Amino acid sequence: MASIAIRHPVEATEVKLGQRLGAGLVAEVFEWGADVIKLYQPGQGKEQAFREAATLAMLEHGKLPVPKVRGVLETDGRWGVVMSRAPGRPIAAVMLEHPGDAQAMLDDVVRLQLRIHAEPGQFLPRLRDRLRGAIARARQLSANEIGATLQLLETLPDGDRLCHGDFHPYNVMGTAEAPVIIDWLDATKGAPEADACRSYLLLLHAVPDVAATYLDAYVRLSGRAREAILAWLPVLAAARLVEQVPGEHDRLAALVRSAL
Repeated sequence: MASIAIRHPVEATEVKLGQRLGAGLVAEVFEWGADVIKLYQPGQGKEQAFREAATLAMLEHGKLPVPKVRGVLETDGRWGVVMSRAPGRPIAAVMLEHPGDAQAMLDDVVRLQLRIHAEPGQFLPRLRDRLRGAIARARQLSANEIGATLQLLETLPDGDRLCHGDFHPYNVMGTAEAPVIIDWLDATKGAPEADACRSYLLLLHAVPDVAATYLDAYVRLSGRAREAILAWLPVLAAARLVEQVPGEHDRLAALVRSAL
């Protein structure tokens, strides 16, 4: 297992932030010399930074193409993970530029996800436990709706496979021949169908046509039943409510209530 360096904040002055390469709800990615640093927003991120670094340290010597973790540090009041820079651009960007090749590229993305699901999820937290905690905090749902969703969760299979938790074409860098999978903060041990449904849910709001095409591709290439994947949808929608994604609350709550 690779070691995780813990550097004192003053050492961060040796390397300065470069160009911002990307941003999400809770973190930004910047150039950091020849590497990159994923910086969480001020006042948060210490636990997340160490968790993602530990996951990368476990995975980087395995069969999957992932960044190599360099260390965890605090700079200017923000915690971050330094890791090797993934080459190229997100596959999603290439898909948008070449719509005629989008289906073939999406198939390649799904095949990469199947490689993830072929790996054991040992040493990682259980997806079921993480979902249970998130659903219990979904304030947009009533107590009865939370209880019913938790009961539904208990009927779904546990699973012991590696689940990425945030897998979509924007988190695959490079090409089909030389991809790198990024953003491993939400990795868990669980059922592949749940991870596939999470990918479908992430795509459903912004690009519903791509979401449907992704699901078709996953069912076709994995041999897993569509019904077994979609059975996770209300549970995952309830859990996503706590992420406070702008513009998604009503749709997510509707997905939960339609299944209860």
